[in-house]
Amino acid sequence: MSASLASAESRDQLASWCGWVLVGAASVIPLLGWLFPREFWIAPTLVGLLCLPAVRLQDEDRPVAIILFAALIWAAVSTMWSPFHPTKPGNSTILKLAFELPLYGSAILATRRADPVLSRRALHILAWGCALFGLVFIFEAMTRGALYKALLVFYGPIRPDLAESNIGHSTYVLGVIWPIAACGARRQVRLWLALAMFVGTGSAAIAFGSDAPVLGLVLAPVTALIVWRWPSWAPKFIAGAAAALMLGMPFVVWAVRNFFDYTAIQNALPLTDSIRLEYWSHAIDWIVLRPLRGWGLDASRMFGPGIVLHPHNNPLQIWMELGLVGAVAAAAFWVVTLRGLVRQAPSLAMAATAACATVYLLFGVNFGIWQEWWLGLGAVVAMLAVMNARPDLHQP
Repeated sequence: MSASLASAESRDQLASWCGWVLVGAASVIPLLGWLFPREFWIAPTLVGLLCLPAVRLQDEDRPVAIILFAALIWAAVSTMWSPFHPTKPGNSTILKLAFELPLYGSAILATRRADPVLSRRALHILAWGCALFGLVFIFEAMTRGALYKALLVFYGPIRPDLAESNIGHSTYVLGVIWPIAACGARRQVRLWLALAMFVGTGSAAIAFGSDAPVLGLVLAPVTALIVWRWPSWAPKFIAGAAAALMLGMPFVVWAVRNFFDYTAIQNALPLTDSIRLEYWSHAIDWIVLRPLRGWGLDASRMFGPGIVLHPHNNPLQIWMELGLVGAVAAAAFWVVTLRGLVRQAPSLAMAATAACATVYLLFGVNFGIWQEWWLGLGAVVAMLAVMNARPDLHQP
């Protein structure tokens, strides 16, 4: 009996510990997203590290875990033929991925183990924090980033154009997480907090030239409404679309280049988008040469001047570096995770999660896939999705 009581007390202590860690993370996530978006990886990394004792894989976790572990092994093997050779540990993508997979996984699993009262508090804190984040964005849009520029004086001078670019980058963070962040608020204020996040993201994105977050603000509500209306088949459709994106992106670029005036399209777009199309064109030329195994992890760093750092497109980078094998793994990951949102009755949490995932896929055509902040943002969305899906955390 005493052993049983001791075991129960230990479990309660672990649940409380995980809960307080999540409360701390919820408090800093909006601040990181605003002031230090490229360090966003810090939040899920610390949660995962501090909550490692709570890691318990369940049967429904195993398919995703197997896919990700197999993909990690393939990425590691691909370094054998990659032309990029890191000169220090900080430049080694495979080393970072080897730490990120267990730590981000630990952070996601910790949300299931955390004390429900503290988890609910964390969700409330995050919802209000992200709403404040949105209000700050509105102020920044009206003043051309005056608050951000004033705060950064303490860290050193920054050029006005770089400061405004950083604020524009921050809109991608709130632009991804706002549906699931608002979902965690109390029902009475949920819509108002979501509105603050929505308007804030849109105003800052327009003011500082971030086109994708504006598109995301249209895509997220539409996706959420579709999944809410058809909870049993809509996630399956989105899963199929995600798989098609991962597997078919090189063919789409090839088709546009061969059947349309690619140069005219580039000239009609803003400079940053035009440069991305140039990268994509070079990327499919390299993909054709090694379609099965790819050129190896981080190989795209070596194909300048046609490509600088990476193709700025998640599916193309996977194809280019990890080949068809990597693309199939990415497609399998999205199919398994998005089909996990299927429900027989409408679920706000599942609708919000689907909205975040769809916007994440949209934004993925802008960024390199191995960037720490980008993978960390995906991990935070997964954490919030698991938290909001817990039946003992339904908001009154």
